[in-house]
Amino acid sequence: MNACIRESKADDCKAVYALICSMEEKQLPPTEFEKIYNAQQKDDSCLCLIYEQEGKAVGCLNLRMEYQLHHAAKIAEIMELSVDAHARCQGIGQKLYAYACRKAKESGCIQIEVCCNRLRTRAHKFYETQGMHNFHYKFSLDFLSPDDSENRLGK
Repeated sequence: MNACIRESKADDCKAVYALICSMEEKQLPPTEFEKIYNAQQKDDSCLCLIYEQEGKAVGCLNLRMEYQLHHAAKIAEIMELSVDAHARCQGIGQKLYAYACRKAKESGCIQIEVCCNRLRTRAHKFYETQGMHNFHYKFSLDFLSPDDSENRLGK
C-alpha cells in the first residue's frame, strides 16, 4: 500500500476539515475553518501533517510549537489528531505521533503535550500507550454559553 506522511498544503484544507469535523462529531463553520487553516499554513509555529494513503488524506495531526514562559522553553502541543474511521487500527495515529515528535525535537522543543476531552477515553489510552502521562487538568469556559456546564462531544 502506497502511504506517506507529509506537511499539509493549501489544497488539503477540505480533507483536514472533514477529518477534524469527524473528530469533533459536528460540522464546524467552513468559512472560518478555511480562514484559520490558511493563516496557520503561513505561521511558522504551526505544523499540520497529513497521512496520505493511495493519494487520499486519511489522517492529520496539527501541531503548535511555541516558547512558553512557565517552561522557559519551546513546547510542542498537539492541537488535533484525527484518523478516518475506515483507516483506524492500522498504526496511522502512532506514525503521525512519532513523526510529530521528531519534528518537534528538531525544532528545539523539550516536550510535547496534548489536551484531550475527558469523554475521549480511547484517545487517552492511545496517548498513554505512546508514553505520555496525565499530569494536568485543563479548565475551560464557553463565552457563548457560560451557563452550559455539560461535557458532551459534538457540542
